[in-house]
Amino acid sequence: MLRFAPSPTGDMNIGNLRVAIFNYIMSKQLNEDLIVRIEDIDAEKNIEGKDKEILEILNLFSIEYKTVMHQSDSLKYHQKMALQLMTQKKAYACFCSDTKLDELKEESIKNGKPFRYDGFCETLSDETVLNTNAPFTVRIKKPEHNIKFTDLLKGDFDYTPFDVDSFIILRQDKTPTYNYACAVDDMIMDISFVIREENHLSNTPKQIHIRESLGYTKEIKYVHLPIILNTLTNENDTTSVKSLIDEGFLPSAIANYLVLVGNETPTEIFTLEEAISWFKIENISKDSAKFDIDKLRFINKKHLETIDDMRLSKILGFADSDIGKLAKIFLEEVNTIKEIKEKITSIFSPKTSLTGYEEESLKLKECLQKAPFFNDFEELKKYIEEKTSLKEEQLVKPLRYILTGADNGVNISDIYPLIKNYLGEIVK
Repeated sequence: MLRFAPSPTGDMNIGNLRVAIFNYIMSKQLNEDLIVRIEDIDAEKNIEGKDKEILEILNLFSIEYKTVMHQSDSLKYHQKMALQLMTQKKAYACFCSDTKLDELKEESIKNGKPFRYDGFCETLSDETVLNTNAPFTVRIKKPEHNIKFTDLLKGDFDYTPFDVDSFIILRQDKTPTYNYACAVDDMIMDISFVIREENHLSNTPKQIHIRESLGYTKEIKYVHLPIILNTLTNENDTTSVKSLIDEGFLPSAIANYLVLVGNETPTEIFTLEEAISWFKIENISKDSAKFDIDKLRFINKKHLETIDDMRLSKILGFADSDIGKLAKIFLEEVNTIKEIKEKITSIFSPKTSLTGYEEESLKLKECLQKAPFFNDFEELKKYIEEKTSLKEEQLVKPLRYILTGADNGVNISDIYPLIKNYLGEIVK
């Protein structure tokens, strides 16, 4: 079983989507189920509707999953297992206030050492705990041995008890902390393979320690993916998937790019389904890659070139394969759906006259509005020349503007066969 575990606290970004895609590919290759686990335990940070938006994006990218679970639904299991750990003396009540913990952190900073809990409450007697009415958190005891695991991409890791520390697993309101909830859920959901970004690397020994303390011995395989860097800040790129869709990038092209970046692939342009047949997680670079919007634009153009004409037409708001063909002609100049829409909109928008060719524009409009239907552009052009006596630049330049809304670009003779049935709408 694999899981994709997004948080509904913000937009899904390209790093999140990459994790989802790799989990989907590996689930297909391993013939194991993929579940979506919405990690919503931090109620104050959750944004209403983001869980639904995440699922909509997954569906848009054709990422199949068996079921959707919300982490908050497992609260009773989180609390029950915390009680089990306390009963077995593997966890304890901690009455230290935030003020006290802040003092300990400041002291650590002054001494130039990483903050670690001093273990004061671990030594409290049962009688003392029973007679204390103050609110408390629950801390798990630090491990008695090193926590070791192997990342299939990055190799072997070895964390000491000091690295892991004695950390909080239940807050004062008895809701679980991130690492505790994640570890318990991976256990009760029988997760066998975890693929996530490398910023979770330090969480892994803590989660292993929690499961070992609960007597769970099944080994989970791990892959921590290098993050995708922003080219300007050199930090984790948080470009939202929704913004890319809004800018006119196809889901197939975005998926193509996210599998390609920092990877060894047999071909540059491919579909997600094609990638399932050859994808190897170990071929992912151990180094971070930079988000290259120009590369994505190139890939998007390649996907637009091969998309079905009618489907492309429907994406653009039509139901005519000729509009799909017209859109592909504009790929000589543009790369995205949004840019193509601007070209199409320009064709169908009302036009006044081209500056410097006002008289010619007026003549052409009147001529085109009265003209019979011509199947061939050269026949139309000949008809216009006869009726208006306009030739060469006085004809071509304003005619291009009237038909396309632009005074330069692709040949009118290439465009006309695809818009001839719409001349009544275009020439207003």
